[in-house]
Amino acid sequence: MLFKLVPGIRSSQSTRSLALSMLALAVGMLLAMPVGAVTTENGQVDDVSSTTNSQSHEGDSSDVRKKLENQGLTLGFNWTAEGISNVSGGMKRGSILQGKLEVDVTDDLEKMFGEKGLSFFLNIFQIHGKGGISRSYVGNFNTISNIEAQPTTRLSEAWFEQKIFSDTSSIRIGQLVTDAEFFISDQSTFFMNSDWPAIVKSDLPSGGPAYPLSTPGVRLKVEPNKQTTFLLGLFNGDPSGPGPSDPEFKNHYGLNFRLQDSPLLISELQYRYNREEAATGLAGVLRFGAWRHFGTFDNQRYDANGRSLGNPLSTGVPAKLSGDIGVYGVIDQQVYRPIGSGPDSGINLFSRISATPSDRNPVDFYLDGGIVFTGMLKGRPDDKFGATFLYSKISSDARALDQDTIMFSGVQKPVRDYEMTVAVAYLFQILPSWTVQTEIHYILHPGGNIPDPLAANQSTAIKNSTVLGLRSVYSF
Repeated sequence: MLFKLVPGIRSSQSTRSLALSMLALAVGMLLAMPVGAVTTENGQVDDVSSTTNSQSHEGDSSDVRKKLENQGLTLGFNWTAEGISNVSGGMKRGSILQGKLEVDVTDDLEKMFGEKGLSFFLNIFQIHGKGGISRSYVGNFNTISNIEAQPTTRLSEAWFEQKIFSDTSSIRIGQLVTDAEFFISDQSTFFMNSDWPAIVKSDLPSGGPAYPLSTPGVRLKVEPNKQTTFLLGLFNGDPSGPGPSDPEFKNHYGLNFRLQDSPLLISELQYRYNREEAATGLAGVLRFGAWRHFGTFDNQRYDANGRSLGNPLSTGVPAKLSGDIGVYGVIDQQVYRPIGSGPDSGINLFSRISATPSDRNPVDFYLDGGIVFTGMLKGRPDDKFGATFLYSKISSDARALDQDTIMFSGVQKPVRDYEMTVAVAYLFQILPSWTVQTEIHYILHPGGNIPDPLAANQSTAIKNSTVLGLRSVYSF
């Protein structure tokens, strides 16, 4: 089967999953089937039923898709498959196989129907596996694999975009995600653990509208010149809705379309330099952003009466705090550019940094960074290798609650402090449409130094973990 149903899901939800699977399958069949004729731009009919002598197009064995693109319809498949093993530490040792098939459909409605500057985009994920290495074996919250998610067939994005003001601005509306445009580093995407940072995934309701979840929203983009971009997004603030269950199960197929939750507002200013292929200077991108959530958040230490939640006299119900904010910065900086090469060649550094208030967030500081080498080996111009780190600091209020609990109970247990990941990776370009990547991750203080849930003695923290990964990505 293309998907695995979760026991207990209602039949209506099963129908939704079946519908999404059938849509993904239908698009796949459209990509694979021979097409007898395609209308060209000048109105003539071109026979394309024979693909014997046609050239490859992104892994496709015919030029059918290229002809469809000329008419405004772009279709794509991306399949990511990986095996990951926790070889030491964590909660327990073990291995998993997981994958994600992504179907993308882009409609240029100006080409198709003459609607100037209007386009439509849709993508669907078919996620397969057992839920991931982090949940089952390591117990961490910094990302190890950016495709890790509960198995399902899920609608991700579905939006219309209208370009305005001579194509210098655009408005996007529909089912959106934040991590497609906000708080991302271009260079970091090379690594398996590149993701929307743990500080926002830990602090925002349901982890925010980022993979694998999406939510209704609107996004404004303004580009007054090639160097400068301003982004402003307004999203429904909880893609899954309240409740103790796993957010991915509460919005299992991406079809909740919630509009009633307190909104999330996020903005970002970007500045690029020497990004042109013909440029000779070192390329770079600077990003500065901020977000505000208008919902209610739990105090990390105190109840409404001002008592520590670790105090036996406490109500045990956290005090409610109005709203939440965060600020962040991102830099991608080329430090070596081979003569005649592009902005992503040679040696590049990257880093992301963010902070949030300590009283209402479990993570209040985040920092990552790394180095990427591209085309540095003779005869391997598209291979990449590099190293990265991710650091998430547990907020001082959350840490103080752990200390309060020990003081009042007299029972020793680990005090949360931070989680840090160090990783190295090498990417082999096998074909233009196929890459294979190996990675090694070392995770210090998984979960932020929390008790090991599988240990008999809860005074024992989860051990530092070593994880090995092998990933294949094929685009067709």
